[in-house]
Order: sequence, then structure tokens, then C-alpha cells
Amino acid sequence: MTENSNWISVTSLGDLMDMQAERYGDKDAIVFPENRYTYRDIADYAQNISKVLLALGVGPGDRVGYFLQECIDTVGIIIGAAKIGAITAPINSRFKTTELGQVIVHAGMKVIFTASPEVGTDFNALINETFPQIADSETKFLDFDEAPELKALITLDDVERPGTFNLSDTDELAETISDEMVSASQAGVRVRDTSIIMYTSGTTAMPKGAMLSHESFSRYASSIKQRMLLTEEDIIWAALPMFHIGGVAFVIASLFVGSTFIHTGNYNPDVAMQQIRDERPTVALPAFETIWVPIVNHPTREEDDFDSVRLVMVVGVPERLRQFQEQIPHAPILNCFGQTEVCAFLSLCELDDEPELRFTKGGFPLPGMEAEVHDPDTGEILPNGSIGELWYRGPNMFDGYFRDPELTEEVFDERGFFRTGDICELDEDGRVTFVSRLKDMLKVGGENVSAAEVEGYLITHPAVALAQVVSAPDERYVEVPAAYIQLKPDAEATEEELIDFCKGKIATYRIPRYVRFVDEWPMSGTKIKKIVLREMIAEELKSKGITQAEKITSS
Repeated sequence: MTENSNWISVTSLGDLMDMQAERYGDKDAIVFPENRYTYRDIADYAQNISKVLLALGVGPGDRVGYFLQECIDTVGIIIGAAKIGAITAPINSRFKTTELGQVIVHAGMKVIFTASPEVGTDFNALINETFPQIADSETKFLDFDEAPELKALITLDDVERPGTFNLSDTDELAETISDEMVSASQAGVRVRDTSIIMYTSGTTAMPKGAMLSHESFSRYASSIKQRMLLTEEDIIWAALPMFHIGGVAFVIASLFVGSTFIHTGNYNPDVAMQQIRDERPTVALPAFETIWVPIVNHPTREEDDFDSVRLVMVVGVPERLRQFQEQIPHAPILNCFGQTEVCAFLSLCELDDEPELRFTKGGFPLPGMEAEVHDPDTGEILPNGSIGELWYRGPNMFDGYFRDPELTEEVFDERGFFRTGDICELDEDGRVTFVSRLKDMLKVGGENVSAAEVEGYLITHPAVALAQVVSAPDERYVEVPAAYIQLKPDAEATEEELIDFCKGKIATYRIPRYVRFVDEWPMSGTKIKKIVLREMIAEELKSKGITQAEKITSS
């Protein structure tokens, strides 16, 4: 077992924002491609969100969702909800109607913030497509059986729509609540209270809501401040979306440190490259190689573009990390092991680690975190130097899955250790290194994809009797979904038809890139041997010289 017992102080997210606004005031806190926001700007915006929520009857423990593109509103909503003890539940901006309805209902969202941007996804329209009852509402307060806990939809513009509050309405709502009323609610918030529910894919039929406390985020922030030697002078660049644990946790860590945080908005390598030139970040947090490769290999890259960068945090296979280090030799590449359930990072390499350790290991656990590896069959604790299922516990981790006590009980042992379902190495010194997934999961360009979720949707097609989804190797995304389908007797369907069936209904990264039809399955007793299916698609693609799947654009 490995334990790091360097403990740190904690605070609630609302108190953190108020303190940093007093300390840093007009300093740039967050910069998006089109706008810059100071610490005071964000604190004021969060205070206004708190007032709007209180006026709508939101109280401690109520869930507040946002379904938005990357923008400052996401940060204001997180902090504003946290100040009054409410819980933010970010919605993946790639979700379509099926997933959207599942998450909104499961989380029991009371209020949802959304928008209809001029460019990109019309989030408001998607919510209305998911719940047509909104358009039939005679008042702006909602009440319908399909989402019984949803009481208000707020769109961040001034357009009048049925069953929807707009910005003019929220201004009027905020005027009914005083600063003293917000302060009274804020005084009741405790650091162990849940602040955010992050929905993450698993082996179940729908995403699971990991409950993360105020303490989890502040301990994580303080931990990476120590590990990365972050200071208020740092300028941190990142691109992970604000429905992803990395995107949310990185922003909170930057606010905790007093740094300036640069976000690409909706990811675009051209925009990202220009930001790096203009803003001169000292810390780059691309996290995934799918984000970093187009930037370091950008056709307009110049020799001095990355001179300001002193470290890069990105995960990948050792060969890829060595390439990254060669491309920016002066900035150490830091590897990690991360999960939503541990508030982004369980472990992280150190700046003074030898290069080969940083390329091949995921680093030591963060302060206060303990890690063990267990025999996945017997549950026996294995000694350091072994490979087995990773278990961990500590103050950064989640408190269980929302509204799923049975699953929560299943994944925790009696000592409070979380069974990750990942096969990892815990080396002799205690460094954690990911090896493979024990769970039936894919990682598509950094996004978790549950095979069960995709299978569950495919079998709703009238021709499909049985569906099995496995990973296919991919040069761009590392792996992509491939579906093996057994049709119903006398039924017919094509690969194109089934792919089109998924478009607009599930997120594009979940849509199978390859569909193959079978009449019988490779079996192990009563179970289909997915490892054989993975080998079949990998061998087929290799024999045909296919290294990248065609991109899918949602219809």
C-alpha cells in the first residue's frame, strides 16, 4: 500500500471565490477567446446566480444543471449554486435526447441553465425536443410528470419562449433577494457537503453521478499546487470541456492558487495555438494526446511558441510522451492516473522525476490518498511491485453514486477503499501506473464510453436482436466503438443504417464507427468472449491497412 499523509486545509467553493475576489480583485482570473474575466467579475456573477436560484426556491441539496458550450457561465453557476448549498450537475454538451432525458431525470434537476448560441448546438432546442411538455407550459414554472423535479429552465438570452425564463426574468428575480439572504444560506454550507455531481460512464446502462464535496475540490487544488509548484504568477492553459471533471477541477485549482486560467472555449487547434502565442502560458494542461497532438504539430507553429511553458500535463503511451518531450524539451511532461471519482487525479508525477519515470509511470498518490492493488479474482491485497485491480481511498475522492446506494455499497469495501475496476501497477516505490481496464469501458479521445450504454441503445432498433460493443484501435482517438450485431430472424439492416440510427440520439463519440454482423458468438460458458471480438476487428482493420475511422458528424 502507498499513502501520502501530507494533509492540507480546506474551504467551501463559495468562500474560496469570495476570499480570492478580495485578494486578487481586478486580476484576470479566466480568459476565453472572446472575453476576459477578473476575480471580482466572477464573484459578482456567482453572487447574482445565487440570488436567482434562491428566488426560484432552490435550497441546500437541490440540483442545478447546465447544458452549455464552454463559457464563463459554467463557472458562475458552479460557484453560485455552491454558495447556497445547492449542487451543480453539469450536462455533457455532446448529449442528445436519450442521454439528456436520462441524466436530467436521474439527477432530479430543479433548475437548468441553457442557451441557443448563434454557432453550434442549440441546447435549448434539444431540451425542448427531449421534453416537449416545456413548450406547452402555461407558466414559466414547470410541472410535468416526465421530469417531476424540474421547475425552471433558464436560457441565457433575452428571447421569449414558452416555459422558459430569460435574462430579463433573471434580473427581476435577483432583485428580490438581498446579499444578506445569500450570506445566510452560505453560512450553512459545510465542506463535506456535496458541491458537484459529475456524471461519468460506467458498465451500467446509463451514466453514474459521482458525488464530489467542497473538500474534495479544495484538497485536489491544494495537492496539485504542491505537486506542480503552482503560484499566483502562473498562467494555466487548458482545453477540457466544463462537463468533464478535468475541466471543472482545473478551473477550481487555478482559482485556488490565484493564477490566470486560459480556456480555449469550444476546442479548436487553431484557436488554441493562437492563445498560446498571445497569452504565453507557463503551464499547459491538455490532459489527452488527442488535444495536444494537433497543437504541437500545428502547421503554423514557430520555434519560440512554447518558450513560456514550464510544464505539460498529458497522458499517453510512453512512445507518445517521449515524442512530446522531444518537441518541447525544456518543459517536463507530467503523467498521471485520473478518474472522475477521485476529483481528476489520484496520482501525478513530480517535476524532478527522471524523464523515463515520467513517461512510463503515473506518479505518486496525491497528499492524503492511499492506493493498493488487489488480486481481481480473490480480492487479496498484493505487495508493492505487483499488478492488480487498483483500490484507493482518501479525502479527494467521491462520496458515492447519487441515488444508487446498491452500486455505492458494491464499489466500496468496509474500510472505505474504492474498487476502481482498473488494472494498474503499484511499483516498489509506490507509483501508480495504468495497465488496462477490468471494466467493460472504452476511452474515445479522452471520453469514457460505456459499452453497455451503446449496446442498450442499439437494441432499440427494430431489426437488432443482440448487440456487443468493443474497442477498435484508432490512430486519432486511440480507440473507437465497434459494434457486432445479431439481427432478428428475417430482419435486415446495414452498417450505414445502424450508424445513422444513432446520429442525433447519442453523442457522436459513442456512435460505433464499425458495424459487423454475426450469426453466432464466441462464447465462454454463458458469456460472450468480447476479447475475441476485439481481436477480430483489430485484425480486420490491420489487414485492410485502416488506421483511422471516418469522422462522424451528428445529423
